[in-house]
Amino acid sequence: MPIFAKIRSLLRNLSSANHADLDLDREIDSHLQMLIEQNVEAGMSAKEAERAAKIELGGIEQVKEQVREKRHGSWVLSVLSDCRYAVRQLRKNPGSTAVAVITLALGIGVTTAIFSVVYGVLLRPLPYPDANRIMAVFEVTSKGRPSRIADPNFDDLRDQNRSFQSIAKYNEFIASVSGTTTPSRTRVAHVSPDFFKVFGIQPTLGRGFNANDAKKVAGPTVLVSYGYWKQHLGSPEDLSQAHLKIDNAVYSVVGVLPVGFNFPADVELWVPSDLEGENISRTAHNYSAVGRLRDGVTVEQANADIGTIARRIHDSSSEQGDYLLKDGKVIPLQESITGKARSTLLILLGAVGFLLMVACANVANLLLAQLSVRERELAIRRALGATRGRLVRQLLTEAFLLSSVGGALGVLGAFAGVTGLVALAPANLPRLDSVSISIPVLVFAFFLCTIVAAALGTFTAARSTSGEVRDGFAGEGRGQTGSEGSQYLGRVIVAAQIAITLVLVIGAGLLGRSLMKVLEVNPGFRVDKIITMDVALPSLNDPKAKASQGVFYSNLIDRLKQIPGVQKVGAVSGLPMDGGLPDGTFVLIAQNEMPKTPDGLGALFNQKERLGNADFGVATEGYFQALGIPLIRGRFFDERDGANSPHVAVISESLARTRWPNQDPLGQTIEFGNMDGDVRLLTVIGIVGDTHEYGLEAPPAPTVYVNLFQRPRSTMTVTMLSDTDVESVTSTARGILKDLDPEIPVKFRTFSQIYSASLGSRRFNLILIGFFGISALLLATTGVFGVMAYSVTRRTREIGIRVALGAATGEILRLILGQGMRTILIGVVIGISGALALTRTVKSLLFGVTATDPLTFAGVILLLMGTALLACYIPARRATKVDPIIALRYE
Repeated sequence: MPIFAKIRSLLRNLSSANHADLDLDREIDSHLQMLIEQNVEAGMSAKEAERAAKIELGGIEQVKEQVREKRHGSWVLSVLSDCRYAVRQLRKNPGSTAVAVITLALGIGVTTAIFSVVYGVLLRPLPYPDANRIMAVFEVTSKGRPSRIADPNFDDLRDQNRSFQSIAKYNEFIASVSGTTTPSRTRVAHVSPDFFKVFGIQPTLGRGFNANDAKKVAGPTVLVSYGYWKQHLGSPEDLSQAHLKIDNAVYSVVGVLPVGFNFPADVELWVPSDLEGENISRTAHNYSAVGRLRDGVTVEQANADIGTIARRIHDSSSEQGDYLLKDGKVIPLQESITGKARSTLLILLGAVGFLLMVACANVANLLLAQLSVRERELAIRRALGATRGRLVRQLLTEAFLLSSVGGALGVLGAFAGVTGLVALAPANLPRLDSVSISIPVLVFAFFLCTIVAAALGTFTAARSTSGEVRDGFAGEGRGQTGSEGSQYLGRVIVAAQIAITLVLVIGAGLLGRSLMKVLEVNPGFRVDKIITMDVALPSLNDPKAKASQGVFYSNLIDRLKQIPGVQKVGAVSGLPMDGGLPDGTFVLIAQNEMPKTPDGLGALFNQKERLGNADFGVATEGYFQALGIPLIRGRFFDERDGANSPHVAVISESLARTRWPNQDPLGQTIEFGNMDGDVRLLTVIGIVGDTHEYGLEAPPAPTVYVNLFQRPRSTMTVTMLSDTDVESVTSTARGILKDLDPEIPVKFRTFSQIYSASLGSRRFNLILIGFFGISALLLATTGVFGVMAYSVTRRTREIGIRVALGAATGEILRLILGQGMRTILIGVVIGISGALALTRTVKSLLFGVTATDPLTFAGVILLLMGTALLACYIPARRATKVDPIIALRYE
């Protein structure tokens, strides 16, 4: 029980220290009496003898301190003595102490909670060996944007590079998986053989992939996550009987990966890539890539190496167009994962830092007021011989004690705060599973408390020990405390609070205005009363088998239409605001121009005047009707568009406007087979309204919709427009799907949930910065009130004299308010300058407003000045009620 032994030892030390202090008191008293007796024998009176003895001794308390400092272990006793004295001082003013502790707890707690998110997402190393050497590898398009990698391009990068120990490609998709207790929609990754070598990961059970597993003739194999092995497979030690059915193919489970490995995010199953062969096109960007650097190779060297290979591929390729790589790029994997979240989280960390400064300023003002009350006490201690260093140490101890208690409460609050932040955070924020109050976060909180304590202690110590000793006695007997210097410094602190608060509240106002502007955007579709049903059939390549999937969806939609309360039913391959649709290049071809060979078709793609870029979606007529997407011209899909009829397409209004600006798009024929492998021409039969596929902030994307029953697709989202209770509709729909095929898993959502989730990042930023701004506003208002109330108390005698000499109530009110408003205006001016400089950092988070939006600035300035003026008015009003007789009683 070592902890109890330490406690007993500490108690013995404290008891010994108390006994030692008593012995020291007796010894010094004995020595003093001896000196007094000697002085009396020398002819002095008793009073003169005592005074001379004390002078000779040099001050009793100073002697005690000197003796204690020479004792073995005296620094421990000295610290304990300082702590005891600090506790007594803080207990003398429980109200002020409580306010200071709560204020520091708020500042430190919120800062710790936000730092835990920043650390977990941005700073915490990836959980792989030498994770800093794992890189993400990209192609770079002709527009300078990073892109995924085409199969033949990856092969060249893998074979020709000199920078990587190993390099691998991967992609991921949702698949229907059976063979366990219940079918599920599971995220599956296709990976090349060196994928796990890049991460330095070995299965904890079974084996990994080898080169033979990626061959066409090999039996399909799969690696599973540790969680999937426990939850769905029952944790078998022998994997020889473990099999999974993924997209109609039976895979043998050959290994279980370690706990916590889930790259790509949320993937639970990993299968070999290229079992069906590679795509030979250099513009089909189907894979992402990762690589592990060789020892001694830097990121810059790898970038140069990959860039050289990519440019050589571009220059020698027979394929052309915007989708052919122009260059290559290498960045650390952690930066690739967290890149989009970095600026937002750093802005939030900066904002919470401002809140902490406002909180510290408030506490500094409280301590300043307390120091004004203690000026006489500190002057007496200095007059009795206390050194400046001794007083500084005492004040630092008090500040550290205050900061420690506030920090401890703040960290306790941060545990709950982190839970709330994770719940509030948008689903697309990466690495949320890494966010927690970890040891590094606690170390950060400790250093934060130390820095706050040092800053507050240094501030109070410098203020209290800067003047002469006699200044501490200057106001004695006049019924007032403090000094003009204290008042001036307090107003400076309040002005700084006002300035910082203005920056925070303007930032929150800009984000609020942006959200309002976003919500004003017409998404182009209905949001309410839509129930979505995600269905994943096995992926098939055989045209006849794919046709059966079209029949399946037709039967499913027909039966869903019969559910009571369901008005419209449709299906689409990708819902708006739920990840978007794939995009590609199509070519304009007349019916009589269709080449008979793939080479002839490829030659047409080199004629830029024939090309167009668009998203590619698979849909049914009911999809447009359920979501209320309007028909602008032409018609929707209907019964004329059967599987054996000429293939047709419906295009979005923006595509019609950009690709056929001076022509009629209806009747035009295009070839878009690079998206689904079907090279049959598509005839444009209708134009529909634009939809914001990628969020309300993004412009509508030009889109080509093809008919599900002509070009079947395995994974679809069924949309149902219904006024009926969601639970009853989903229950009935689940039963219908089970009747059609019991092995197909399903996932239900409401479109309102999808729409709301698309605003998650913007809502997250607004809530947090809004909270910081409101908290800072309350703290700043409290600071203004405190300084003005203290000023009125200090000037009671002056106000009493003015009233006695005939000053009117309005004059007193204007005097006090004028003093307060000068401080506020100085803070506002500084804050406006700071806001103009700093709000530009949130420019990337704004929509529809500028970083210098005059309406936001004006509104926030009026709000801040109004609340600050109210904080000034209350003490000013009290000043008008001062009774001159009471104020001058002691004069």
